[in-house]
Amino acid sequence: MTDILIVEDNKELSGLLCDFLHAENYTVSVAESGEKALSLYEKYGARLIVLDIMLPGMDGFAVCRKIREESNTPILIVSAKTEKEDKLNGLVLGADDYIEKPYDIDIMLAKIGGIFKRRYSLDEITDGNIRINKVSRTVYKNGEQVEMTSKEFDLLVLLMENAGKVLSKEYIFNRIWGSDSFSEQQTLTVHIKWLRQKIEDDPKVPKKILTVWGMGYKFEN
Repeated sequence: MTDILIVEDNKELSGLLCDFLHAENYTVSVAESGEKALSLYEKYGARLIVLDIMLPGMDGFAVCRKIREESNTPILIVSAKTEKEDKLNGLVLGADDYIEKPYDIDIMLAKIGGIFKRRYSLDEITDGNIRINKVSRTVYKNGEQVEMTSKEFDLLVLLMENAGKVLSKEYIFNRIWGSDSFSEQQTLTVHIKWLRQKIEDDPKVPKKILTVWGMGYKFEN
């Protein structure tokens, strides 16, 4: 699923916003018309829609109305239409917020960050360039999805939820594999190695998943 779907027919504006959002480690897709937006949303989904009103063909109000028929995905309307009636119309149709063009990029990013925090904070763990979505069981590094096995995912979640704490090998093994597992603790060492290969910039010199000799492992903030 895409983090943010930008619906904007101004390529320069959408490109600029994309650059800033990518820098914040969001995954982004862009649609230049309402029809294309609905097609992308139906196919890939989105966790937030940044929606212009004045679009070729189907306008933003119609897109908002259509999405609200079947989904509560957050919608942030961005428009040069500044009349009170337009703002009320957007909010009545179900938009979560309405921001006027031209907008300050810092304010835009703050609004987007606020929406994600209010809606998704319990479902996500983030640390620097690593982001985990516990609902979809997906992991992103620098905005790019990282494929992981079920055990790798569970192990990373356990470490990140206890960031800064040293977890003993026995504790980790029992939490992930279970005390009655026929696996051996050596499998933990192997999984730690695989995780480092996927999330560390240099797996040979890890800066996230650290070994605490004689004790266990910890995830460094």
